[in-house]
Amino acid sequence: MLKNHRGELYIFLGALTFSVNGIVSTVVLEELSAFRLAQVRAISAFILLLIFALIFKRDLLRLSKADIPLAIALGVVGFALVNVGYFLGIERGLPLGLVLVIEFTAPIWVALWIKYVRKGNVGEDMWIAIGLSLVGLILLTKIWDGFKFDVLGLVAALGSAFALAGYFIMGDKFGKNRHPIGSTIIGLGVASIFWLLVLPIWNFPTEIFSKNLDLHGYLAGNQYPGWVLLLWVVVMGTIVPYLFVISGLRILSASKSSVLGMIEPVLAGALAWIWLSQSWDFIQLMGALVVLIGIYIADRSKSAAA
Repeated sequence: MLKNHRGELYIFLGALTFSVNGIVSTVVLEELSAFRLAQVRAISAFILLLIFALIFKRDLLRLSKADIPLAIALGVVGFALVNVGYFLGIERGLPLGLVLVIEFTAPIWVALWIKYVRKGNVGEDMWIAIGLSLVGLILLTKIWDGFKFDVLGLVAALGSAFALAGYFIMGDKFGKNRHPIGSTIIGLGVASIFWLLVLPIWNFPTEIFSKNLDLHGYLAGNQYPGWVLLLWVVVMGTIVPYLFVISGLRILSASKSSVLGMIEPVLAGALAWIWLSQSWDFIQLMGALVVLIGIYIADRSKSAAA
């Protein structure tokens, strides 16, 4: 049974580890800017995986000339720009719930790309799944609370949605015949170059490494040096979830993977409930249920989209 749902399991585990990382990242973001955190995530994860590949499996680094354009696009769009749009939307003052809902319109853009650009088949049940999941996310995040209109913030959040859609589409193609570790190394390598060009590394605030940070919430009073939490963000919040998601993309279609990925805000909310005591009201509980129903329909979809 489990063997028949490996793809779904990989996507779920990727969403779960991304969600846990979201909680840890909120602690780090109190002392480090969002863009610097994205930079240290990409560069550190790339270095660790590169060392592993050089020692144990150098063939993971092989890249044909024909694959270079796609590798660059995947690294910049799927590994770097997703975070840029997401963080910029938040920094411009948009409510986190609104940013999440806009970002997770990605399955719509994936489905539209497959149907009208690739001329592929997107089943009716997949459209229903996308619609239900979006409605559920709106209820779950209650975006009408504290809504703030900011053109640049909205454009950035929408850009993050397009980037996420691009990640699923390009990751599906790039990773089909490539080991997940190899795809992740190449993507993170390109993202690292991008961040080095955008943010000079010599200006990095190194004091974060030695500063003690409190975990807050259920674990309040437990303090760890910044380097420990950053190591968690790099390994469990970057390397592990990307490997899970890319592994899932090797098995499932891009459209189905993008809808299943909508479980991430639900898991993040549940973790915030447990860890930070940020309880949900009835509307949010119903929203989570609607998202799960949408994901269930997507999982059973017989869409041939790829």
